[in-house]
Amino acid sequence: MDRDQAIKRFHEGGDDFADLISDGSPGELPVPDTEQPMVSRSVRLPLHTYERVRAAADARGIGVTTLMRQWIEAGLADLDDSATVSLADLRRALATLPRNNAA
Repeated sequence: MDRDQAIKRFHEGGDDFADLISDGSPGELPVPDTEQPMVSRSVRLPLHTYERVRAAADARGIGVTTLMRQWIEAGLADLDDSATVSLADLRRALATLPRNNAA
């Protein structure tokens, strides 16, 4: 049965739709990426900003929410001087420093 047929059966009412549901297979739920309890908050972003965040997340192979959470945690760590940076970020920063060739 396709989607349109299922919608039609739903709107017709009766027990047919309940039978259809009971015959279906259970859906897969996403696996949380952390064992800590999470709080969901809505954030409004300009479309251009969201597209940049999504591109950055895609480039890292992670989800947008995971990247935003990492950025928020890094920003909070910076407030109390307990910042943690990735090794790749540290290497990029060091590569931009001028070299002292005095031996």
